[in-house]
Amino acid sequence: MPVNKPNVGTQKPCRPSNPNKASRSVVPISTHLDARAVALDLFRPVFIDDPLKEFHMHDIIDTAVAAGTFKTLAAAVTAAGLVDTLKGAGPFTVFAPTNAAFAKVPKATLDALLKNKPELTKVLLYHVVSGKVMAADAMKMNGKMAKTVEGSSLKISVMGKVLEVDNAKVIKADIAASNGVIHVIDTVLMPPSK
Repeated sequence: MPVNKPNVGTQKPCRPSNPNKASRSVVPISTHLDARAVALDLFRPVFIDDPLKEFHMHDIIDTAVAAGTFKTLAAAVTAAGLVDTLKGAGPFTVFAPTNAAFAKVPKATLDALLKNKPELTKVLLYHVVSGKVMAADAMKMNGKMAKTVEGSSLKISVMGKVLEVDNAKVIKADIAASNGVIHVIDTVLMPPSK
């Protein structure tokens, strides 16, 4: 019985040399050839236009957008005109509030903030620290202050094994980006009133 496999062709099964002898079960040679061809196909080289393309890291903005949990933050960054800044060379450390964190802000406050570009910019830049500060380094800063791009300073705290910035908990740390690092927080940070 012929065995058909894609890209391999059809092979005829082996037949006993004497058809008058008792019939035995015969495994076609093509089964072995087909399995070998399939195995070799697994190691077939795959060519892409840019061999390094697969290994390029996204910047902070593209990384946040791709995650899908920062839609409100991405909209706020766009409204404030900070996309190009956060796509810049950096490096930056961004404490990124999730959509759930923004949902905790009263709707009237959030709507007013989104309509007030200078105030929105101030709030967003309060979530950004110059340089690439990994969680392990931030944990060593317990009780210290970290100056933000906005100009004010965040208080760094460690409660047990949980890193906190002001009143927000870091719920996921060290999301690498080409121009810095993102630490996910559960609360929107508000800069101190001056």
